[in-house]
Formats: sequence, C-alpha cells, structure tokens
Amino acid sequence: MPPIQLEAALEALLFSSDQPLSLTLLAESLDAPAEEVATALEKLGDAYTARGAGVELREIAGGWLLVTTPAQSEWVARLLRGKKRMRLSRAGLETMAIIAYKQPVTKSEVEAIRGVDSSAVLATLLERNLVTIRGRSKVVGRPLLYGTTQEFLDYFGPRASPSSST
Repeated sequence: MPPIQLEAALEALLFSSDQPLSLTLLAESLDAPAEEVATALEKLGDAYTARGAGVELREIAGGWLLVTTPAQSEWVARLLRGKKRMRLSRAGLETMAIIAYKQPVTKSEVEAIRGVDSSAVLATLLERNLVTIRGRSKVVGRPLLYGTTQEFLDYFGPRASPSSST
C-alpha cells in the first residue's frame, strides 16, 4: 500500500540518498505505481521551483537526486571550504577524458591516444574510484576494459553525463 503522503515520502527518500534513485527503485520502495511516482516527482520539482527553494530536483545518470541550486552554491561552498577537493594531474585529466569519451576502453587504447605509458595514472584513478574495471575485451589477451564510475559523475558534475537533462 503506497504512503498516504506520496510526495512527502518521496522527498524523504531523495533527501536521505547521496546517489540518484531510479524511478523503478522509488516506485518499489514506496509500493506505488511508477506513473504515480513520476507525477509526484514532477509536482515536487515544481514546488521547489515555485517557492525558490535552495535545492532542486534533477534527473541525473538515470535517476533522481536533490541538488543545491546554482544560486545557493556559494553558501554551500563556504561551508565546505575546509574539505579539500581532490585534484587530478594533467595526465589524470587526459586519461579521464579518454575513458569518459571512449568507454569501455582498454589500457592499450588509452596509451595509443596519449602516446605514453598510463599504468600509474590508471592505478591512481582506480584508487580514487573515478574509474572502474568493466570487464574484459574479446581481443587476443583479453585486456581489462575501463569505464567511469558514479564518483566520476559526482566529481565532474551532472554535465559530464551524456544522459543528463540539464
């Protein structure tokens, strides 16, 4: 049985999550039809916009997430100023760009594009959880295939996602 206040329950789920929640997951969690949840999402997003809230509802990476509005981002940045954002070297950024654009991609394909050994850079990106191993290629030797992660999307923002609707 779906909750009596579907929008309020939906808001609670979105508030408690630090990752986008799919429509299917939200509908299953609320024991409500996906169409009703989609309508409630739209109403919730419209309500945030109508009252000029400090957060907005965005569809990111195939799911829904509450995010800070651009107008209020300065205040959040001030609050989080003490938390250091990880920095990537030029080699790291080059490698990330190649992986994001061509994924899934093998190490040898990355190295062919960059023209240098990328073992250390890939190890760093794996350690920082910006890149993940997506499987193995079917070519001779079955090299590992690399792709981006949710942390990549969080780090580079929603515009980094090809499915972003911003």
